Amino acid sequence: MTNKRYVVYAVVFLALAVLVYLQFRTWQNFDWARFRETRPQKWIHVLHGIALIYLAYAVRAIRWKIFLRPVRPQASSVSLVAPTIIGFTGLALLGRPGELIRPYLIARRQNLSFSSQLGVWAVERIFDFGAFTVLLVSAILVSAGPRSLPFYHRFREGGFLLVALVTAVSLGAVAVHWKGTAIADWVERRFSHLAANLGHKIATRIREFRSGLNTIHNPLSLLALIVLSLVMWFMIIMAYQEVAHSYGVAILNIRRSQVLVLMGASMIGSMVQLPGIGGGSQLATIATLHRIFDVPPELAASCGIMLWLVTFVAVVPVGLLLSHHERLSLRKLSEETAQAEEVAAVEEAI
Repeated sequence: MTNKRYVVYAVVFLALAVLVYLQFRTWQNFDWARFRETRPQKWIHVLHGIALIYLAYAVRAIRWKIFLRPVRPQASSVSLVAPTIIGFTGLALLGRPGELIRPYLIARRQNLSFSSQLGVWAVERIFDFGAFTVLLVSAILVSAGPRSLPFYHRFREGGFLLVALVTAVSLGAVAVHWKGTAIADWVERRFSHLAANLGHKIATRIREFRSGLNTIHNPLSLLALIVLSLVMWFMIIMAYQEVAHSYGVAILNIRRSQVLVLMGASMIGSMVQLPGIGGGSQLATIATLHRIFDVPPELAASCGIMLWLVTFVAVVPVGLLLSHHERLSLRKLSEETAQAEEVAAVEEAI
């Protein structure tokens, strides 16, 4: 582990420590005995949630197959399931250093350049962000569920902000698709004087992103990618709802339209995570359950942790079995991914 990574983990740890202190300071009457006794009453709902999360991984594999169609039309969705599950296992256990294991494995197995799959990974993030935004904004503006929540007007403003961000990203993607090379060259020249060769790094990401956009080869593929993205995120919504309903209490009978608010908080919190431990996601979810949905603190803490286990950690057992079966080391894959990323940047510079 590099010194830089130690520094990042230390900063994240301190941030989480402060958040934990502030959270539990507001819960002066937190009943730890009650928390230990609080657990799901209907475990079948938890199992349904896990099954939905695994189905979402399968949809991700199908979506990536569509991205590969122009260069690897013979690639099957089944062959992409294992790299997808192993990749998300690496993300759960290693944090951000494991995030690029998935495109690295796919590139290696399909005999493609790592930079090309980094481009696909970047484009995939846009479809994820766009699909979640469409569902969230639809729920906020159309459904009656979120209107009954406190701070509804704040959610509505946040929805409009997300729409603006998605619009800006989409317009940026169109610009990169048409003039990506020129934009990358301009960025490289404009910021070449900055430290750590920042201009070249940004230009490399723009070129990778443009190559990823080239995998969307016709309107039918674009439509399929949009539909699959919406289906996948709807599955994740249902998984969240299943976990909430597993406790068998009226206060956690959260509507699907309201679940999106909970998911949004979890996604924001996930930006501050420790590898294998998490932290930010759970805290954000717990705080949202308590303050927005008026769930008692002990029940909110239990449900928040269970949501994290189902939606983020449940992939780990199968991922470890698959990596063991294929004789893969997640730590070694993470190191190889970092090296491949450096090689790709050097090749772009030549």
